[in-house]
Amino acid sequence: MGIMPDSWIRDRALNQGMIEPFVESLKRDNVISYGLSSYGYDARVSDEFKIFTNVDSAVVDPKNFATNGFVDRQGAICTIPPNSFVLARTVEYFRIPRDVLVICVGKSTYARCGIIVNVTPLEPEWEGHVTLEFSNTTPLPARIYANEGACQFLFLQGSTECEISYRDRKGKYQNQTGVTLPRVEVKA
Repeated sequence: MGIMPDSWIRDRALNQGMIEPFVESLKRDNVISYGLSSYGYDARVSDEFKIFTNVDSAVVDPKNFATNGFVDRQGAICTIPPNSFVLARTVEYFRIPRDVLVICVGKSTYARCGIIVNVTPLEPEWEGHVTLEFSNTTPLPARIYANEGACQFLFLQGSTECEISYRDRKGKYQNQTGVTLPRVEVKA
């Protein structure tokens, strides 16, 4: 399994729709950088945010997620409360090839401010906007800037295709758009 370079990412994005919209070079004038880099793609955060709040004394339970634990906001800047987190999504829509696994790492600009970005791996043939989890680890409010870089995606190509892809097993987050909250499948 190898990490894929800029030429491979560009080809897959432009000719197979792997990343839309796609920015062919790294943009960084007066913004947190985004676009194609040497061995990855720096994705942008959209202007849709779900800010965690405990106004209604909600309990965070991944099996029974209460939506009243979030406040929806849209705008150019999102302020994360101290020791809290925000859900957002990428501007870009991803279509992952069957022989590729994608790992996401946070931007150093945010990490150096105590803001951690988490994303689980994008599995083969997963498709959608990526839900981003921003954690503010500081005792101070922290800002996230919409339409600027949030994280970097690294593309790892397997030596062979997987037997069963995310699409094959009908993954619960397939084709997600917007900020997607946690789900647990319930079997009858």
